[in-house]
Amino acid sequence: MRTLLTGGAGFIGQHVLRELLARGHDVCVLDSLREDVHGRRPWTPPPGVAFVHGDVRDAAAVDRALHGRESVLHLAAKVGLGVDVGDLPDYASSNDVGTAVLLAGMARARIARLVLASSMVVYGEGLGVCPVHGPVAPAPRCQKALAAGQFEPPCPVCGTPLATGLVSESAALDPRNAYASSKVAQEFYAANWARTTGGSVAAMRYHNVYGPGMPRNTPYAGVAAIFTSALRQGKPPQVFEDGGQRRDFVHVRDVAAATVAACEKHDAGVRAFNVGSGTPRTVGEMAAALATAMRGPAPQLTGHYRLGDVRHITADSSRLRAELHWRPRVEFAAGMQELAANA
Repeated sequence: MRTLLTGGAGFIGQHVLRELLARGHDVCVLDSLREDVHGRRPWTPPPGVAFVHGDVRDAAAVDRALHGRESVLHLAAKVGLGVDVGDLPDYASSNDVGTAVLLAGMARARIARLVLASSMVVYGEGLGVCPVHGPVAPAPRCQKALAAGQFEPPCPVCGTPLATGLVSESAALDPRNAYASSKVAQEFYAANWARTTGGSVAAMRYHNVYGPGMPRNTPYAGVAAIFTSALRQGKPPQVFEDGGQRRDFVHVRDVAAATVAACEKHDAGVRAFNVGSGTPRTVGEMAAALATAMRGPAPQLTGHYRLGDVRHITADSSRLRAELHWRPRVEFAAGMQELAANA
């Protein structure tokens, strides 16, 4: 298939590019190589890969990149939580406007197949289970409770701390930071485009992605990158709250395989897919596994918190397995060892 990959020079993008090439696809990469993501490092595409150095907000660059393509995998985005209200315009411009410009270009070029890199952050706190009221949407965590070390989100009805549950793709969207809001907007723009043009959309809601090439020492790096960076310096990983935050850490090669499978197999309608390993772990468990693998100091629980963070987000990825016949292949222990070896 002749496909356009936006953000193909990024962390996940480079793994998706390798997967596309391994499966025999003809690829063009569109990437702005923005400095806050790539630093000043040059990037050269692999042999046989066309490259347009441009921003998805630039309609002329988008049109050049789309020429002769049959499908689009849209990974280009500003990532990270967004820690200040001042970050909102950059997220809205980079992610929302960029996606809208790309979709308009796809309509002009009559390209009808889109895979969109979304995120599990669209769910906010996800699904909680109250011992009295059953499955509920967790109430927001307030600063007073967090400062007192009360980290579990409360039941919105009775205030009881909740157990965590798996979130399905049909759950209500509840974005709680700038990045999450931009991901929801991208999904809505893509759905609007699909309804108007008859195109197909696979919205891939990635979980906590880790693996080779993960960015280091940037405000947008994942928690695994932050931990390995500290351990390389001989420092203990600093774990926020009490380390009990539950996540689904999924290897980047598994994410790339799921993304390409969606490009190849999903060709009708709008469908969201959770992309996770299916085996939730705590942030504390990841920090301990990395410390052991790197023979570094044990993690330190700091009790610190950020209001934009969610306590637990673990989703059900069974739809992806059933409909696209995808299975994660990298086990957590092996992935941590690989991460440590490449740190």
